Amino acid sequence: MSIGGIIIAALVVSVTGLVIGLLLGLAGEKFEVEVDEKELQVRELLPGNNCGGCGFAGCDALAKAIAAGEAPVNACPVAGSEKAELISAVMGVENETKEKQVAFVKCAGTCDKTRVKYNYYGISDCKKMALIPGRGDKVCSFGCMGYGSCVKACMFDAMKIENGIAVVDKEKCVACGACVKECPNNLIEIVPYKAEHFVRCSSKDKGKEVKLACDTGCIGCMLCVKNCEANAISVVENIAHIDYNKCTNCGKCVEKCPVKAII
Repeated sequence: MSIGGIIIAALVVSVTGLVIGLLLGLAGEKFEVEVDEKELQVRELLPGNNCGGCGFAGCDALAKAIAAGEAPVNACPVAGSEKAELISAVMGVENETKEKQVAFVKCAGTCDKTRVKYNYYGISDCKKMALIPGRGDKVCSFGCMGYGSCVKACMFDAMKIENGIAVVDKEKCVACGACVKECPNNLIEIVPYKAEHFVRCSSKDKGKEVKLACDTGCIGCMLCVKNCEANAISVVENIAHIDYNKCTNCGKCVEKCPVKAII
């Protein structure tokens, strides 16, 4: 190729690059999406875990919702009260104090308390176990299977399997709700961090069947209901439930429970 041809080729490439650059610049200005400055500031204050505990797809979606006034400034369960205060300052609104919440596993069916139907050797996954007739190897089909699906779902190392059941570390738990969604037996609920009394059972069987399956299962005897002066306990489908908005932590339910299902 001659020198002239090389120069012409170089000019063509340069001009083409220049034209494309100009077109991209014009397109960028024309189709630029304006981002709310507050949205960017809020996003900087969110932790970035994208756990979904706020009810939104992730931290980006939550930041947009907060900036648009569609979500409260303390919507992120992971950020904590300090970050919520900073977000409220960005938004120019008052932050409502939100009581710390944690997850709680409603089962006390440890290996020494519950009976098993057979020895299971296979994949450690509660959701897969739920597809097996009888919902696993334990006699109680309502209790914790102990195969750790909730542990795998927790991004904060706040759960572990101890003696056959899932246990929550209150100090690490941020109440994101990932474990709640993962449990096929709906055993995990979000409770106030300061709560002192819990029903560690979810069996809907009647008393006789419960005793055959577990030494510490709720038998629906109603003694906790009769002795609760605050009317904070009810028995629904043979299982006791505590209303933490009414509970005064008097401890009468714990004293009267004959099977120690309430701790």
